[in-house]
Amino acid sequence: MAKSKVLIVEDDRTLLSVLEYNLAKEGYTVSAASDGVEALDIARRDRPDLIILDIMLPKMSGFEVCRILRKDTTVPILMLTARGDETDKVVGLDLGADDYMTKPFSMRELLARARAMLRRSEMHAPKASGEVFQVGDLEVDVARHTVTKSGSLLTLAPIEFELLAFLVRNKGIVFSRQQLLEKIWGYDFLGDTRTVDVHVRWLREKIEDDPGKPKRLVTVRGIGYKLEGSSVS
Repeated sequence: MAKSKVLIVEDDRTLLSVLEYNLAKEGYTVSAASDGVEALDIARRDRPDLIILDIMLPKMSGFEVCRILRKDTTVPILMLTARGDETDKVVGLDLGADDYMTKPFSMRELLARARAMLRRSEMHAPKASGEVFQVGDLEVDVARHTVTKSGSLLTLAPIEFELLAFLVRNKGIVFSRQQLLEKIWGYDFLGDTRTVDVHVRWLREKIEDDPGKPKRLVTVRGIGYKLEGSSVS
């Protein structure tokens, strides 16, 4: 089996070396870039399976790199930020990053997240499954990895599709943010639940008639989220 390819984009040479060493030790094929422009060149040339992307970079910020990449690829992106600023985290997620970590971080946790993101990415390939779910005017086709609303095809990021498909399969069941982190993101440790909230907001903007007053993907105060509506598979 081919090794998964990981691109690290980090201008701190010491941290870059540590990341390269530990990821290579885990068996990944590792490439590295120290600025945003180089990162785009390598990403387009090598087609990595995972990108670990710092925000503060020379020549082009990690935010801009993420925005450009998301125009033509669904590669999982884990953003790194040296600041605990909530705005940085939300902006990264809004631009299409799958998750983020704040420096300093545990190498063990980063490796665990990398494994989880790569496992989830493998699930995105179409499977020989006949699962098609109808929730009101939404149709979720698991095999084709497509979602339509009133017959119109929606454009969902891979993580948004996984979240919707999971909730459709478990219609009416309330899941806490931590449970969704474990089920969708694959984290078996305490994660930052803000990640879930941002992706729920993004998903609502695509599947709800009025995202400000959601009727499908609803919040259960004090607990978490659930999907409501008639569902037929």
